[in-house]
Amino acid sequence: MNELNRIFHNKPVKFFYFVRNFVRYAVPRPLLQRRLDEVLSEVERRSDRDYILQRVSYYNRLPEGATLPVERSKPLGEHRFGKGVRTAYFFDSYEFTRWFDDALRWNMIPGDVTQVPDIPSVVKSRPIAGDNANSVLLNLDKFRHFVFLRDDIPFREKEDRAIFRCAINCHHPNHHLRRRFMERYFGSACCDAGISNRHASLPPEWTKPHISMYDHLRYRYILTIEGNDVATNLKWVMSTNSLPVMPRPTYETWFMEGTLVPNYHYVEIRPDYADLEERMHYFSSHPEQAEAMIRHAHDYIRQFRDPHRERLISLLVLHRYFECTGQL
Repeated sequence: MNELNRIFHNKPVKFFYFVRNFVRYAVPRPLLQRRLDEVLSEVERRSDRDYILQRVSYYNRLPEGATLPVERSKPLGEHRFGKGVRTAYFFDSYEFTRWFDDALRWNMIPGDVTQVPDIPSVVKSRPIAGDNANSVLLNLDKFRHFVFLRDDIPFREKEDRAIFRCAINCHHPNHHLRRRFMERYFGSACCDAGISNRHASLPPEWTKPHISMYDHLRYRYILTIEGNDVATNLKWVMSTNSLPVMPRPTYETWFMEGTLVPNYHYVEIRPDYADLEERMHYFSSHPEQAEAMIRHAHDYIRQFRDPHRERLISLLVLHRYFECTGQL
């Protein structure tokens, strides 16, 4: 699969993603719904039961008795392909909603969600701070977000520089963070900084040719700066032998960015990026600490590598959603 990823621009092959999901869509839902209780009962027999329940509680913080207005929710039976939900969000949610009774009601908000909804809603992303209980996380748009790489280049053999390659969406309020970084570090000797898009309000010299994920891996440091919501590249950077570098995150997804420990899982820099060179110099001068951080990041990634367990957690998150809204 890694060789296929290299051939297809270093991303999972979309053809196989669609084949798998259309096959899944063809399976009659009642067959799965009859098995749901049996599948969920496995959790009580597992040695990692407490870990699973901890993850479920993290993603779904709804209190019992949460109110889900009928007029603002839809039955699962109406969750069908081609009904207006973007393909990735449909397939990634349908993988789990198909296990539940069609009469159960829910609300899903697709896209990059940065505000907490006023009713219990299934989302891909949410703010880390404050009361975010109405934002129930599922692993949505995972074809784009949950990508992990194999990196055969040791940290000490990489180029002692940072790289930043992202798009800047000039119409999104959060993208001033990326613009601020470019204003500070474009042309800097410590960082190969560039953007992958053009816009009339951005200096044309900022735009640089596309480079693949694997091309990033020759650098010791990779910037992971939030855009519409989370930094999409954070997951795959943490699976490599390069160090992710970022200010403390403000949004989170299924990846539980809110549980990441600064300077243990990633290199934390100030929100104004002023200490980037200082932090790079420190870890290049202390490579054993950099390598320890890389091991911690790999350990963190490992918890998402068990597809069967991820399925159990996802089903329990939805089960709890229906319980807390008084439907089960």
